[in-house]
Amino acid sequence: MSFTKTTEQDSKYNHLEQMNTSELLTNINNEDKTVAFSVEKAIPQITKLTNQIVDKLKNGGRLFYLGAGTSGRLGILDASECPPTFGISHELVLGLIAGGDTAIRKAVENAEDSKIQGWLDLKEYKITNKDIVIGIAASGTTPYVISALERCNEHQIITGCITCNKNSPLAIVSKFPIEVVVGPEFVTGSSRMKAGTAQKMVLNMLTTSSLILLGKIKGNKMIDMQLSNDKLVNRGVLMLVNELQIDQKTAIELLKKYKNVRTAITNYQNEH
Repeated sequence: MSFTKTTEQDSKYNHLEQMNTSELLTNINNEDKTVAFSVEKAIPQITKLTNQIVDKLKNGGRLFYLGAGTSGRLGILDASECPPTFGISHELVLGLIAGGDTAIRKAVENAEDSKIQGWLDLKEYKITNKDIVIGIAASGTTPYVISALERCNEHQIITGCITCNKNSPLAIVSKFPIEVVVGPEFVTGSSRMKAGTAQKMVLNMLTTSSLILLGKIKGNKMIDMQLSNDKLVNRGVLMLVNELQIDQKTAIELLKKYKNVRTAITNYQNEH
């Protein structure tokens, strides 16, 4: 299969330094508008991978994201937001980045070029074939990610990927690839832009859909969310008021007692 690195192609715009602020912002926004349509074309692939995630999590497995640079950081971001949003364990969705935690804030030289470290990082978590691993790489050529997925395949661990080039080495090695071809970036090769936006959108879709299918949402509300600040406590109180048709004072008392919206609803309904 032919492989064209569209993420590295020249921008459709030139002489960026001669544009004024409004022109720069308008042109960046025009490019960003195309990203959702690119993601839409990949929904059949996203569906297949989502179903694999649900199956693994339902049966005691974990979801791992593996990436370098922007891609790695986006995986960590999505993983870190799942526990407070859905009330799940911090061990259920995990994001790993080439270069380790240092690389979350600062680039680690040559970390993404290692052909052994990705698998070693996964082994730290005692990964098994109950788990699922998703490699994230805009280019689809990151050795850290590709080599790790190859080892996962050898150990019968389900693999998927999110990449922004068609027929990339990463997509070929993945059992369930997602290819969102966003085309050239506004700044040539700056895949933190459209490619990064596309990856973030797909990550949101994967975890949100999976955890809804696993029963972590009721109606359209986050009833398993962690009540970690006043905003979320107030949101929880409103959920109880609307769901149980009770006054605010009773809702506050229930939430203080049970520390969780779902538990409060279940116990109140059982008692009444």
